[in-house]
Amino acid sequence: MLSFITNVFAQNKTGFAKADDILKKLVRKKKVPGLAVTITKNGHTEFSRGYGYANLVEQVEVNPSETIFRVGSVSKPIAASGLAKLAEKHQIDIEKSIYTYLPNFPKKEADFTLKQLGGHLAGIRNYKGNEFMNNKPLTIEEGVRLFEDDPLLFEPGNGYLYTSYSWNLLSLAMQEAVKKPFELIVEKEVLKPLSLYHTFPDKQQVVKNKAVFYQKKGWRRFVEVSKVNNYFKLAGGGYLSTSEDIAKLGNAYLGNDFLSEDVKNEFVKSQKIGDKLTYYGIGWQSSFDHSNRPYFGHVGNGLSGYGIFYVYPKDNVVISIMMNCSNPHQDKKINAVIDAVFEEFSKADFIPMSTP
Repeated sequence: MLSFITNVFAQNKTGFAKADDILKKLVRKKKVPGLAVTITKNGHTEFSRGYGYANLVEQVEVNPSETIFRVGSVSKPIAASGLAKLAEKHQIDIEKSIYTYLPNFPKKEADFTLKQLGGHLAGIRNYKGNEFMNNKPLTIEEGVRLFEDDPLLFEPGNGYLYTSYSWNLLSLAMQEAVKKPFELIVEKEVLKPLSLYHTFPDKQQVVKNKAVFYQKKGWRRFVEVSKVNNYFKLAGGGYLSTSEDIAKLGNAYLGNDFLSEDVKNEFVKSQKIGDKLTYYGIGWQSSFDHSNRPYFGHVGNGLSGYGIFYVYPKDNVVISIMMNCSNPHQDKKINAVIDAVFEEFSKADFIPMSTP
């Protein structure tokens, strides 16, 4: 009898309540130390909550508007937004060769464009050895030197290899195009216009409300991770942010005030190799989720930072989830959260609960 009552109660729960239960369980079962979730529809914040701890020792709870996480490769849409603004202003041409902006970059066996770089179609290699764990204070230029002399892995446009180094090179091209540091380009073109007040380059600096970054040890224990310096790969994986700031970025792409429709579509639509989709645009994944819903966005997995950032243009929904640990391998649970959210939004009696 008790089982029957429990099942009926579960069936009667709202989608948000189901999502809340799943997320609480991730913390209770020690799958993650802490996480923040922000979900919007039609520009309204409908669900924004923190779970677990930003600091396990001091028991500082996660706050979705304040807790600052490493966002990993969710940095790419941030960087891509800066590139898109420069392209819209005709300060850079993504169809041009890399050598247009970086004539001293070592000559390769084939040429490639900025657009190919942004879509991982240029043949640039990925990390080798311990490069991912770098803790030297390298500049963007010094980061490019790590791979600039290596041969391309395939003819540009004829293969796909996901690599953050392509965005290292793109950020250097952006700097040269406008003669301004990449960090300041993004601040001027993206962070300030969109009021992303809690989004920063990761310089190992002291930042108020920055989460402690953890890695899993055993089944139920988290330990603070060793330090890394991500500034040299800022465009590909070096930003810090909150779940609410990342949701704001997504909503900028659902509106018409930030970018023109043509430029926006050019960046978020999938590129192709021949007639085959790569499911990646320019700094944006462009694909279908586990339930075949079309989205653009990005997943970010860095050292002690994991982010899920999905923008659903047909539904006008943005989902932003940030964690202070590396990939916890809880895809089924996260997918269940997303399904629960869409279940709630699909109800005929759903009424927005808040204003933008």
